[in-house]
Amino acid sequence: MSTKTSATVALLLLTALNFLNYIDRNVLFAVQPLIQKEFHLDDAQIGFLTSAFFVCYMVAAPLIAPLADRYSRTWIMGAGAFVWSVATLLSAVTHNYDELLLRHVIVGIGEATFVAISPAFLADHFPEEIRGRVMGVFYLATPVGSAFGYLIGGYLGHRYGWRAPFMVSALPGLLLAFGVLALREPARGASDRIADSVERGSIRGLIHNKAYWTVTLGTAMMTFAVGGLQVWMPTFLVRMRHLPLDRANNIFGGMTVVSGTVATLLGGWIGDRLLRRTDAAYQLVSAIGMALAIPAVVVAIYYRGAGMFPAIFLGEFFLLLNTAPLNAALVNSVSARIRATALAVNIFTIHLLGDAFSPTLIGVISDHTNLEIGMTAMVVAVALSAAILFYGMHFAPKISNQQLAASN
Repeated sequence: MSTKTSATVALLLLTALNFLNYIDRNVLFAVQPLIQKEFHLDDAQIGFLTSAFFVCYMVAAPLIAPLADRYSRTWIMGAGAFVWSVATLLSAVTHNYDELLLRHVIVGIGEATFVAISPAFLADHFPEEIRGRVMGVFYLATPVGSAFGYLIGGYLGHRYGWRAPFMVSALPGLLLAFGVLALREPARGASDRIADSVERGSIRGLIHNKAYWTVTLGTAMMTFAVGGLQVWMPTFLVRMRHLPLDRANNIFGGMTVVSGTVATLLGGWIGDRLLRRTDAAYQLVSAIGMALAIPAVVVAIYYRGAGMFPAIFLGEFFLLLNTAPLNAALVNSVSARIRATALAVNIFTIHLLGDAFSPTLIGVISDHTNLEIGMTAMVVAVALSAAILFYGMHFAPKISNQQLAASN
C-alpha cells in the first residue's frame, strides 16, 4: 500500500470511528427528559452526567497520551475505542443514576485515549499546509456524529425507551476498534516542515508557547459554548418552546447535520486557502467565526418567533466553522516530538474551562432562574473566544512560501 493510500485509509477509518465517538456521546442529550423522568433527577444532576464524563475524559488524556509519543498509537487508539463501545453497550443494564454515572466515567476514559492521539497520528500523514482540510474531514464527525446522536436517540428513545439508542450505537464501534490495529504507523514528524524549536518541541518550552496557548484558551471558550448548546438545546426547545421531544431532536439534529457539515469543511478549506496570504489564517477564520456567532446565539436564546430556528442554525454554523482551523492551528503549533502530549494538555484545559462544567453551571442557574438565563453564559464564552483568537494571530508559526507552493 502506497504512503498516500495509507494516509487516506487512516483518515477515513479514524473519521468513521470519531463519528461513532460523537454518536455515543450525544445520544444522552437526546433522551435526557426520559432519564430525568425515570430516575426523578433535577437539572443539576442531569448536567453533572456530562460534567463527570468530561472530568474523567480530561484527566485520562494527559495520563495516557504521553505513551503515544513513544509507543504504538494504533494499539492505544484501538483499546480506547473498545473500552468506550463496551461501556456504551452496558447501558442496557443501567437501572439507577449511580450506574449511569459510572457508565459515563468509563466512556470518558475510553474516548480520551482516542481523541488525544488521533489528530497527532493524522498530522504525521499530512503536511501542515493541508491540515485544515484534513482536520475538516476528521472533525466532520463532530457535527454529523452529534446530529445522528440526536436523531437516533430521538427516534429510538421515543419508541423503544432511552436504553435502545445506546445499544444500537455501541456495536459498530467494537468492529472499527479492531480495524484501527491494521493501520500503518507513520514515523513521527514524517510530514512536518516547520522548523523545530524549544518552544515547539519540549514540555518545558510548551509553557511559553503563545501560539499553542492562545489556540487552546480560545478553543476552551468555544467548547464551553458548544457543550452548553449540545447538552441543553433539545431540552430548551421542549421546556421553553413547548416542542415535542422527538420533534425537538429532529429539528436540532437536522440543523446540526447541515450547518455542521458545511461549516466544518468550509472552515478548513478557507483556512488552507488563506494560509497563502497569512500565517495566522487558521486563527483569523476562527476569530471571525466566533464574533459572528455572538448575535446568532443571543437571538436563538431569547427570540420566541419563527426567527429562532434560523438563529439556532447560524449560531451552530459560526461556532462549528472554527473546528477544522482551530485543530489545524493546534497541531501546527507544536512539533511531532511532543504532539500527543500537547494535545492531551489541550484536552485537559479546554474541558476544564469548557464543557466539563458548563452543562452543570447552566443546570444550576436554570434550577434557580430558568433555562434561558442559564444558557446566557454561552454568549460570554463566545465573546471571550473571539477576543483571545484575534490576539493569538500574532503568534502563529511561520510557513514559508516555498512550502505552500510545493503543496499546490
